[in-house]
Amino acid sequence: MALFGKKLPTPLDGVDVVLADLDGVVYAGPGAIPHAVESLNRAESEGRKIGFITNNASRTDASVAQHLAELGLHTVADDIVTSPQAAVTLLAQKVPTGSTILVVGGEGLVTELEKAGYVVTRSAEDSPAAVLQGFNPDVAWTDLAEAAYALKTPEEEGGIPWIATNTDWTIPRERGIAPGNGTLVSAVHTAVGRLATVAGKPEAPIFHAATKRFGAQKPLFIGDRLDTDIQGAQAAGMESVLVLTGIDRPKQVLAAPPHSRPTYIVGDLRDLFEPYPEIKQKNRVTTVGSAKIRTSDGPEIEILSEGDNQLDLLRAAAHAIWSTDRAIFGFHVPEILYRDTFHRQ
Repeated sequence: MALFGKKLPTPLDGVDVVLADLDGVVYAGPGAIPHAVESLNRAESEGRKIGFITNNASRTDASVAQHLAELGLHTVADDIVTSPQAAVTLLAQKVPTGSTILVVGGEGLVTELEKAGYVVTRSAEDSPAAVLQGFNPDVAWTDLAEAAYALKTPEEEGGIPWIATNTDWTIPRERGIAPGNGTLVSAVHTAVGRLATVAGKPEAPIFHAATKRFGAQKPLFIGDRLDTDIQGAQAAGMESVLVLTGIDRPKQVLAAPPHSRPTYIVGDLRDLFEPYPEIKQKNRVTTVGSAKIRTSDGPEIEILSEGDNQLDLLRAAAHAIWSTDRAIFGFHVPEILYRDTFHRQ
């Protein structure tokens, strides 16, 4: 694609480090998402570093790296920045090394705590100095109950800190979308009436840690969720890509609030290498490729041209709605703009 004889840039132009989420971007359950592995390997072969930021606390960085290597990526443990690592860094600011920590979660949390010199317990009867909670598919009601017992006193009244690796409401699995760590954290919150401090996405520190680890000058973050991935990247001052292979769909894209709007919207990771169409806006008409959307002071959204593909139509509709600074419920959105023709693992 060219404009006035000049080739349009791709999302990867000028990027030295590609940072990607895992669930919904690279894999869903044990299997790779179509085109993800080949695209990331291509980006690496063209001279970019590839790193990963994950909120999933159920596994260690080493086990995640092994999984990615089995899928065909050239990944080692140090390429993985995890929410347990961010949580332990935050914990160290509150609780001295050597303290006993109640863990709700799996091996990923336990390994990072032990590496940092903490003692792990699963019982509130061991007088833990803090509760650290992260996702694990084997977390049971009894684990949540132990956390509630330990957290019965609010922190401002002398109670212990409560740190959650993340609060993702859902997680993509091979059979579909399942409850995530946010659901489990919410269960404890309901029982004790207090909020956890969140260490991972969408908080900026985990993104800053990744930028520092990989020495990034111009990083690009790829995620499938607006409320954690894209919001976090924006908070960290990082350009972002929303890929439509995971959680968030066209309806969520159109409704995205200002703090969670991506720089780029792609169908799958092959689109990283394609010239990204220019977003043109004039007289309330937004044009992307051959797709054109017009807005007005009223609630109507007019489709002047559906264009050549659904992705450009979605891009045009999103930028048209976003440019009005009005919430999505203030519009009559044509059903075609919600059409979801994109692959979802």
